[in-house]
Amino acid sequence: MKPDKIVSYIGLAMKAGKVASGEFSVEKSVKEGRAEVVIISTDASDNTKKKFNDMCKYYRVPVFEYLDKDTLGHIIGREMRACVSVNDPGFAKAILNVDKNRI
Repeated sequence: MKPDKIVSYIGLAMKAGKVASGEFSVEKSVKEGRAEVVIISTDASDNTKKKFNDMCKYYRVPVFEYLDKDTLGHIIGREMRACVSVNDPGFAKAILNVDKNRI
């Protein structure tokens, strides 16, 4: 596991304007086909985890759990976030390639 790389890629994607954060925005980006990868915080509620895992499976968007709400929010310069989506194919590919075994 290489947390520094994933954190860096999420931060860079945020600066490039390619991140949706918060449940409503992430759900919208998945359903509109813009989300390339969804990251759910490890301490998100079971309902949130199930909702996004099911939705991402249906829309064929890679999804995985990573970090806690505070850290996930801090990376993108916001308050706590239960989930974020990276809406850029390049950043998403880089995140998914960091460690294929854990995703």
